[in-house]
Amino acid sequence: MAVAVGLVNALTAGEARGRPHPAPDGEEQASAATQALRSGGRHYPEVTAGEAAELTVVAAALRVVFESVARGDADEAARQVNELLEETDARPHLDRHDGEPWHLHFHGTGGTRAGDWAASCATALAVVLGGDLFDRLGVCTAPHCDRVYVDVSRNGTRRFCSTACQNRVKTAAFRARNT
Repeated sequence: MAVAVGLVNALTAGEARGRPHPAPDGEEQASAATQALRSGGRHYPEVTAGEAAELTVVAAALRVVFESVARGDADEAARQVNELLEETDARPHLDRHDGEPWHLHFHGTGGTRAGDWAASCATALAVVLGGDLFDRLGVCTAPHCDRVYVDVSRNGTRRFCSTACQNRVKTAAFRARNT
C-alpha cells in the first residue's frame, strides 16, 4: 500500500501541504517514480523515463480509488480496482530474492515494471476494499491538500496525509479561536 500512496502523491498534480503540487515531468518524473517505488522499504533500480510515464498513468487510476473511498463511493472504488485488475491481468507469483524467504508478488502478463506495480497496487487495494478496513483509504482533509494516505492508526480516525497538514489545521483553528 505504501507504494500505491507514494505513486499517487508523487506523480499526480494537485495540492500538497497548502501549496500547488504540479505533476513532475522529465527527469523529475523518473526520480519521483523511483522514490515512490522505494517507499515500500526496498531499494529498487532507477526508473526510466518510459517507465515513469507508464507509472504516472497508473498513479492517476489509483487516485480515483482513494478519492472514491474518501467521498463514500465504495462501488466506484471497487469498479476502478476491478478495471485495474482486468487491465493488468494480475496473477500471483511466489518469488525469493535478495536473501529473503519466499513471498507473494502479483505481476501483470506484460512483464513491464509499470505493469507489475500496477498489478500489485491493484491487488493490494482489492484486498483492502474487500475487507472491513476499506474506509482506511483517504484523501487529506486539510485545506489546499489532496494527497492520499492509508490510515494505519489503531482507532481509524486519521484525516490528514501528514503531521505537517495536521499541524497546519490545528494552528489555523487555534489562531481563529484567539483572534
